[in-house]
Amino acid sequence: MQLSPKRFRRLIAMTSAVVMSTSVLAACSSGEGDSTQTSQAAEQDGVSQDPSAAPTGPYAEARAANVNRNVDPKFGETPRVLGEAGGSGLESSRLFFDQSDTLVLSGPGAAAQLRAASIAVVSHAPVLRFLPEDRDAILAEIDRLGVSQVLTVGLVDFPAAEGFEVMADDGSLEGLGELTAKQFNEKSVGSYQEMVAATAALDPDENILLTAEWEEFPDTRGAEGEKLPALPGQSRRDGDAAPVIIASPASSTIDVANARAYGGEVRVMDYHDPRLNTETMEMVAGLAEHPLVALGSQFGTAEELAEKIRLGETVTAELPGGGGLVFPGRRMIALYGHPSGPALGLMGEQPPAEAVARVQEYVDQYQEFSEEPVIPAFEIIATVASEFPGEDGDFSNEFPVDDLRPYVDAIIDAGGYAVLDLQPGRASFLDQAKRYEELLKLPNVGLALDPEWKIGPDEQPMQRVGSADAAEINEVSEWLAGLVADNGLPQKAFVLHQFQLQMLRDREQIDTSHPELAFVLHADGHGSPGEKFDTWGALRQGLDDNSYFMAWKNFIDEDFPTFTPEQTFEVNPRPWFVSYQ
Repeated sequence: MQLSPKRFRRLIAMTSAVVMSTSVLAACSSGEGDSTQTSQAAEQDGVSQDPSAAPTGPYAEARAANVNRNVDPKFGETPRVLGEAGGSGLESSRLFFDQSDTLVLSGPGAAAQLRAASIAVVSHAPVLRFLPEDRDAILAEIDRLGVSQVLTVGLVDFPAAEGFEVMADDGSLEGLGELTAKQFNEKSVGSYQEMVAATAALDPDENILLTAEWEEFPDTRGAEGEKLPALPGQSRRDGDAAPVIIASPASSTIDVANARAYGGEVRVMDYHDPRLNTETMEMVAGLAEHPLVALGSQFGTAEELAEKIRLGETVTAELPGGGGLVFPGRRMIALYGHPSGPALGLMGEQPPAEAVARVQEYVDQYQEFSEEPVIPAFEIIATVASEFPGEDGDFSNEFPVDDLRPYVDAIIDAGGYAVLDLQPGRASFLDQAKRYEELLKLPNVGLALDPEWKIGPDEQPMQRVGSADAAEINEVSEWLAGLVADNGLPQKAFVLHQFQLQMLRDREQIDTSHPELAFVLHADGHGSPGEKFDTWGALRQGLDDNSYFMAWKNFIDEDFPTFTPEQTFEVNPRPWFVSYQ
């Protein structure tokens, strides 16, 4: 695994932070735990501790439990991500199984996959999803495993060949009982999103048959294959030597079934970044340089997953509501403005405490329509584009930190989040951002760039709608990501305002690879609902939904009518950040 210079510098900073935080906490914390395991974990993580000391430091007990596992060497020594497209199960079968007398082959559809997964886990057999284009690869896997019997589940056109015979599941509860000599109890799964968790929870000793509440199992009574009386049972293969295995709702049900059939425990996260909350960080704590299997490309590369684990371990303060990720996990409703007064937005129409009360009224209205917690926020204009050049000639007024701090403190004290907005005129976004490093070192403060007010060296604000190129955005995101990593901060919101394509003309060149930042595209369209949706649709064209969280602005005076909270949350995709101006 080769690290870029940027990633190498970041890794050094994070590793140092882990060692420092663990050492400091060791001097002032105590608790119950296995001192031998703790000592071993400390030695592996490069931290010297008294062998008789109790677990200390961030996620100490989870780190000790995760690291001190007897893992089969075939899984490697560092994290591994199964990134196979299509969910065929071929990659996970190759990883978990060296040999098997039987193989379960699932047809298309959720009902068939859940049934096949249930059978595979009970019989400790690998399971694959049949696609005609994978026929040769499946035959090769059958040969590698030494399979003698294949059980087809659902609509599968896969005749027997030399070396193995094919059995066809008839889809009934009675037939399955005869096939496995076990009595099954059906358990309904309510949605696609629940399939992974339900499969991960399968216990081979409980004989649970998962069914899809929304889909009937296909009629397979005429399926090709012999109706044999029994499917040979097999024992679990892991020998208590499975690594930590993680999945998310986006993982393949077939991959999860293979992990469970092997005998491994699958830990399911609600999201594919472990920094989501304390529970998910404990699932992987200490495993940035130890065996870990992640089921699905949504986790990124092994290097990216390891970096997220390290970042999570260095966080010294959580975000409102917990966790180290800005989104998902919460949505934000913000007042936009400047402390000087009402001319620049709603926030400045009242003092800080009253502004908090006002935004909280919006939050309460939005919470009714959201499953996630909704928290209050301020988007505070820190630098204001001006028609006058000023002493520095940059046509932007940079306000002192002391002018902004009352609003920053007020929203943070209310359990909310602050975003500092830059309108740079002729100035550099980066130079202006660095002016507010003191505030940006706070865990609940993010940064917004407003290209509308970025003008050329011979221009003035309001002569045209401004623009910024990717290189300018990237130098700010690189600096801000470093600030997060170097100071053990949770992820920061990094907001880019846009309402015309030309404002970010080479948007596809923006580097969104910084896990320290949540990249937010803020659609600032105003006018009628049709005009706002036209802007929304245009900005989303070509946008990588895996790289950006969407934000929406409601204009009190320029929208006609202004969207209600219910209408705003009916926007597709639902915005994570909504601001009022």
